[in-house]
Amino acid sequence: MENASKNDGLGCHYHFITGRLAEHSLRQVVESVAARVGFEYSIGVMPITVAALITPKWLARHLDVPAQATAVILPGYCVRGLAEIDAMLDVPVQCGPKDLSDLPNFFSLSNKKRSLNDFDIEIVAEINHAPSRQIDELLALASGYAACGADIIDLGCNPEQRWDGIKRVVPMLRDLGLRVSIDTLDPIEAADACAAGAELVLSVNRSNREMAVDWGTEVVVIPDTPDAIETMDETAEYLTQRNVPIRLDPILEPIGFGFAASLNRYIETRRRHPDAAMMMGIGNLSELTDVDSAGVNFLLLGICQELGIQSVLTTQVINWARSSVAECDLARRMVYAACKERIPPKNLSDALVMLRDPRLNELPAGHTEQLADRIKDNNFRLFAQADEIRLVSRDLHLVGDDPFEIFEALLATEQGEHVDASHAFYLGFEMCKALTAITLGKRYEQDESLRWGHLTRDEKHHRLSGKRRQKKSAD
Repeated sequence: MENASKNDGLGCHYHFITGRLAEHSLRQVVESVAARVGFEYSIGVMPITVAALITPKWLARHLDVPAQATAVILPGYCVRGLAEIDAMLDVPVQCGPKDLSDLPNFFSLSNKKRSLNDFDIEIVAEINHAPSRQIDELLALASGYAACGADIIDLGCNPEQRWDGIKRVVPMLRDLGLRVSIDTLDPIEAADACAAGAELVLSVNRSNREMAVDWGTEVVVIPDTPDAIETMDETAEYLTQRNVPIRLDPILEPIGFGFAASLNRYIETRRRHPDAAMMMGIGNLSELTDVDSAGVNFLLLGICQELGIQSVLTTQVINWARSSVAECDLARRMVYAACKERIPPKNLSDALVMLRDPRLNELPAGHTEQLADRIKDNNFRLFAQADEIRLVSRDLHLVGDDPFEIFEALLATEQGEHVDASHAFYLGFEMCKALTAITLGKRYEQDESLRWGHLTRDEKHHRLSGKRRQKKSAD
């Protein structure tokens, strides 16, 4: 659904639809947002407790839209049947956010999402120890990397033993429509791979540059040792004079082994060779640092974008870097947009915000207390607020930071006497999510999956009603 930020608010009258339970909170939030954005509003309180239960047919019987309304805003869970409702009315119908705390952002004039379709950094994804893997595993890994955004599949060879199977594997990958590179200093392996269809060789220095002239393929030029950048320049000049296409990679070193100095070599290489194609192998940082890889990958892609480094070599070996290819794909799009539009890479995408969330759903003061006073049904509602889990139902308001203690307190109540096994499992699962949220600084919304950026797995709704709980107890 389109964001309401397309309107500047002036001359607009939004009619908000809600249920009885959310009326008080909605009025508080809408009053604040309307004053800031500058729109008129009205609120239609439907004769139903929970607005998420509204259906198009039911709403048609109860909806009364003021004549001055220019748009109707439905609760966030009313996506189903939206087209039907829209067809009933003479004004546009929009689905608002699922959480009231998102309403200011829904109307935010600065919340326009920019296109992230464009990028100019190529991802070379390495399959480490390729000769040691079965053919089916190689093909599956290559296809998986490509699906995550890899442009070239790099076959990492073993320095100890020449890989005769390279002549058979490269055509198989090419038959899948994949571009292939070979990671070896062995000139025989490189020659075999190029003859079979590899389009890039990693890497060439003074030890094998003479043979590289005969491969007919683009090569990555590296220094003989990381701190001897002049040897990379010599090899580059040697190959350029012989019409061999090249990319320059001064070698990124791990933290503690000259990381800062190696960054400076990339800057110096770009200064010496302003128009040369360059590559950065980023695995020495993402794989050799005890930290989740997303932030590391993003920072390195940002450096590459600013320096005009058009390709990166990444790996997915260590568990904390297991989604590096997808992270690099997301990062290259964000840094491209940031540099092109000269804006910080903020509010472009939350796909790489995985541990914590961009915003928390802060509830108004006293919200759960007021809710507990107004609830007339036996449904359980869970909230994570101010480092506490809150369980609310009719005549029930339990607060704590330990799900076991909250559940024990629930069992001591009249409602707790009717909690069956399915409800116990459901509440335990939801409170585990709530505890995770308050521990990490994430948003918790009952019956919604926690957001893990591009790794989020959507959940089905499993909320069990109080009527069902009582029915099962009677059975």
